[in-house]
Amino acid sequence: MRTYLDCYPCFMRQALEAARTNGADETRQRAVLDHVMRILETVDLAATPPEIAYRVHDVVRATLQMGDPYRVLKAESTRRALALYEHLKALVEAAADPLETAVRLAIAGNIIDYGPPGAPADTAALQAAVDGALQRPLVINHLEAFRSRLAEVEHILYLADNAGETVFDRVLIETLAMPTTYVVKGGPVLNDALAEDALAAGIDRVADIIDNGTDAPGTILDRCSAALRARFDAASLIVAKGQANYETLSDSDRDIFFLLQVKCPVIARHVGVPVGSMVIESARRS
Repeated sequence: MRTYLDCYPCFMRQALEAARTNGADETRQRAVLDHVMRILETVDLAATPPEIAYRVHDVVRATLQMGDPYRVLKAESTRRALALYEHLKALVEAAADPLETAVRLAIAGNIIDYGPPGAPADTAALQAAVDGALQRPLVINHLEAFRSRLAEVEHILYLADNAGETVFDRVLIETLAMPTTYVVKGGPVLNDALAEDALAAGIDRVADIIDNGTDAPGTILDRCSAALRARFDAASLIVAKGQANYETLSDSDRDIFFLLQVKCPVIARHVGVPVGSMVIESARRS
């Protein structure tokens, strides 16, 4: 998926929010924005939005001199999500179709996102997302194709998205009851999950955790480690969570199922659904 001019204000907003969240004074906020504007003057619109966001957030961290500007917020997101864990498990166990319910809840967890505009999910918003996920339609619904593929494979490569969302992923992985490798980022960017965030969510109890060797959003294969690329190429089935993984892998011919909430008008146009839609979509459009 290419970058559009509509993405530019979002890059600027993300940079400014990161600076303000970490207490930067107006001088450092201005410095961050000045650096980001210089990046945007030279970007190639053929690049995916995460490829540009990688450069933007690298500048943010360097200017703020902070390794992980979202570390505290990620820990809080995980704490809030863990408070719902037993409730999520009970919903799946009581469901007529546990797989569908677990998929819906995994998509609900994608509300925990500091990339798009809007306040991150507090406890009330998380509960509302869970309630809504059980009632709202899957606007793109390739669940049956997913179910069929699960019966044919022995292992899943699961590309994570955000901290806190990890708890919802854990519920889905437990429901799948299949050997799973859970892929987090190799370094901090936005509120994307790192190994420490996956461990805090208990993912190590249900899957092997590896990192992709890069601090870029989504899964930019050219920036990922050789080890991750080998696993990606060998994977029989890939689950990719969130918008950034969709942006970077939507043109792939691999057997990928994207699970996401569509929170951005640009992505909504690309997917062909309204903003707010819940989606499980096969990269093969089956």
